[in-house]
Amino acid sequence: MDEHPKRHRREAVESPEDIAYILDTVSDKVPAMIKGIIGAFFSPEAAKDMAQSVAEFRKTLIEGGISEEDAMEMTREYMRTVTNWKSMVGDIKVGEHRYKDE
Repeated sequence: MDEHPKRHRREAVESPEDIAYILDTVSDKVPAMIKGIIGAFFSPEAAKDMAQSVAEFRKTLIEGGISEEDAMEMTREYMRTVTNWKSMVGDIKVGEHRYKDE
């Protein structure tokens, strides 16, 4: 028996008006969703959370017996990793269009 059963194609094709409505809805909602996702990474709250995370990371290293010098280097690397992740998210491409926060 076939592992992937065939899916039946819809009998009716959407009217041009239906397609226009769908495209209008997508063009209204998708940019707002992307902006919201990016805002979650670059908002003042996100900056505060990142600072608290970095401070807690460093504090935990030192409390765990890591030398001040090594803890600082590890903290810098941690910050680079977080910053690079945020940079990648900021360069999201949707299709052939690159989204940049307005």
